[in-house]
Amino acid sequence: MSSPLIVALDLEPKEAMDLAKKLDPEDCKLKVGSKLFTSSGPSIVNSLNDMGFKIFLDLKFHDIPNTVYGAIQEACKLNVWMTNVHCSGGLEMIKSAKKSMLENSESTKTIVVGVTLLTSIGPTEAKKIGINSVKNQTIELARLAKEGGLDGVVCSPQEVKNIKQNIGREFLTVTPGIRRRSSKGDQKRISTAQEAVKNGSDYLVIGRPITESKNPVKSIKSLLKEVL
Repeated sequence: MSSPLIVALDLEPKEAMDLAKKLDPEDCKLKVGSKLFTSSGPSIVNSLNDMGFKIFLDLKFHDIPNTVYGAIQEACKLNVWMTNVHCSGGLEMIKSAKKSMLENSESTKTIVVGVTLLTSIGPTEAKKIGINSVKNQTIELARLAKEGGLDGVVCSPQEVKNIKQNIGREFLTVTPGIRRRSSKGDQKRISTAQEAVKNGSDYLVIGRPITESKNPVKSIKSLLKEVL
């Protein structure tokens, strides 16, 4: 079984590269998000690809269908393993993202997943943006992603079981919000790595528990023992 771990490189460019040099592509994939991509652009993706890592380009595209088509087209040119869009952009935008992937991916198809609700949003914050039920909203957005042809969704570990039961076991679930119980941070809907995998999560996005660790390699090895 391949590693389900995706290390979130939400770091300064030098820190990100220094950490990547310590890691083994067999042990984890890497996530390039808004902070790192804004500071470094496509070059950081190319550098990490050259080191043998599979890259999750986490830019959460959310725009009109034509603009998202173009964004996915550029992501495919970077040969990223996975990228994402916000499901709340609507069905036509989702379909446009899928269409772009099919028309622009080369030898290996880029996985495109849809973001449901950010794991920093709890019930109180959800109500402030007009969402009465996090659970219901997440499953509806997952259904929209499936209808639009996406490969899966980004969701909290707490929603994985419900999504797998209602959408299908093959529908991918990518879960941030992986924490030790003692370190919740700014996340609201969290779980441990072991709980997430038990619920059916396919990939675990883990940032600070690894990037802020005194020994990131040891932390990854420990997490692999928990989930494999």
